[in-house]
Amino acid sequence: MDPNLLFWKSQGQSLLSRLHIWFNLLDPTSLLSSDAEIKNAHRLLGSGQKLNEKDGRAQTLSLSSVHADSGTVLPLIFRPPALMPISAPLVVASLLPHSSVKPALFWQLLLHSYSAGFNYANRNSSSEEQSNNRSLKQLLLIAGTVSYATCAGALPQIFINRLGVRSAPIQTLFRSILPVPLSAVLAFFNVYIVRSGESETGIQVFDTNGTPVGLSKAAGNKAVRETALSRAALFGTTAAVPNLLVLLLQRTRLFERSALLAAPVRHISVALVLGMMIPVSFSLFPQLGTIKKDNVEEELRAAADGGQLYYHRGL
Repeated sequence: MDPNLLFWKSQGQSLLSRLHIWFNLLDPTSLLSSDAEIKNAHRLLGSGQKLNEKDGRAQTLSLSSVHADSGTVLPLIFRPPALMPISAPLVVASLLPHSSVKPALFWQLLLHSYSAGFNYANRNSSSEEQSNNRSLKQLLLIAGTVSYATCAGALPQIFINRLGVRSAPIQTLFRSILPVPLSAVLAFFNVYIVRSGESETGIQVFDTNGTPVGLSKAAGNKAVRETALSRAALFGTTAAVPNLLVLLLQRTRLFERSALLAAPVRHISVALVLGMMIPVSFSLFPQLGTIKKDNVEEELRAAADGGQLYYHRGL
């Protein structure tokens, strides 16, 4: 078992402990570290030596920058600490009340392209064999997911333009209410389709000693479902809270006098909610998940001596 997974096995089994860990891991300054520093940090974490306070930086680098299945350094823009600075402007722009369909499609395309790349880079790759056929299938899945999500995400603007909506209540429905469930559903869809291979081929499961015992489709399906739900919570909440806040503030005297205040309040609140929800969504489910003996394939049950097996959920 990878040193990162061994860490999560011992430290990240409660929601509060995971939340505390993720607040530390999402420090954007770790993005400035070189690949050599990250590899050394991962090697140190796996050495079995007792880490002191000085080595805490190495632990953070390894957990935030190294893929727990392959042991390779994650691409810079798809590391967890990069999610906030890169996705924040994309999410803000995608939730803007655009005047036409083209800018809506453009920002939805950028957002879902980055989301698909992040989901793919942080998947569970324990069962993968490099082949041209698999790479082509995965490329088509990602392209199809991004295309569908882009068009679906721009539907509110498409409806407004095509139907020529001028009524304020109907515009509020399309611009402030419909994007909330739409954002959650599309975030779930993006993860579920991009990582669908894990449900089809299975992922590596481990016994209580950290020894690999085989591939489980049930564990793969559970890992993908949990990650998809956490991403739906992230983007659904990020769309809901700012819209609700702006709708409430528009009833106040200050906003009635200065309608232009709504835009900066919306932008700032989207960024703030996204920043707070990223560690929360990452913490909803353990990085090293467990699956009960009765829920895995029959040939793997004998290895579940503790009544359960472990799997890497991905991110």
